[in-house]
Amino acid sequence: MEQRRYLTAPNLFTLLRLCCIPLFLWLLFGRDNRAGAAWLLGVLGATDWVDGWMARRFHQTSEFGKMFDPTADRLLFIVAVTGIIIDRSAPLWFAWAVVIREVLVGATVAFATLALRMKRFDVTWLGKTATFLLMFALPGFMLGASDFPGHRGFQIASWILGIPGLVLSYYTAVAYIPTIRDSVRQGRPAA
Repeated sequence: MEQRRYLTAPNLFTLLRLCCIPLFLWLLFGRDNRAGAAWLLGVLGATDWVDGWMARRFHQTSEFGKMFDPTADRLLFIVAVTGIIIDRSAPLWFAWAVVIREVLVGATVAFATLALRMKRFDVTWLGKTATFLLMFALPGFMLGASDFPGHRGFQIASWILGIPGLVLSYYTAVAYIPTIRDSVRQGRPAA
């Protein structure tokens, strides 16, 4: 039976992570605390898996949660990268490459889901890996651009994680094209 539960522990955890977006922006711009914002973003990236684990562990999976979690993740990612671009705490070409990919994929999936009734599909392991690498590279760039102790090491680590993460993110975007096409076909009602 299709579960349509909204008020579940995993969804509340996703909502809590989503509510951290204003805190991230306040730390970055309101407090001028680049290192604090970077650590918060790192924690948000490191906890990305928790809501999915909670849903499976406590049998609280729902179709809403399956859409809410990736939507919240993408929103968090786009807002954080936009803040990083404004702050200039990461190489601009890198940050723009990340945000352009996220907006293109997000807009494509939203259009295919809403206008073409695309059947939902799961993110691939490579897509999750790309997101994981980028969610650590971006805060690392921020720490590298701060006066936090060891900032040079964070800068180097960010390049080591960021380049493969960026390449993988674009590779998976292209790899999703046949999946999106097939999911649109499956979601359309019979004529």
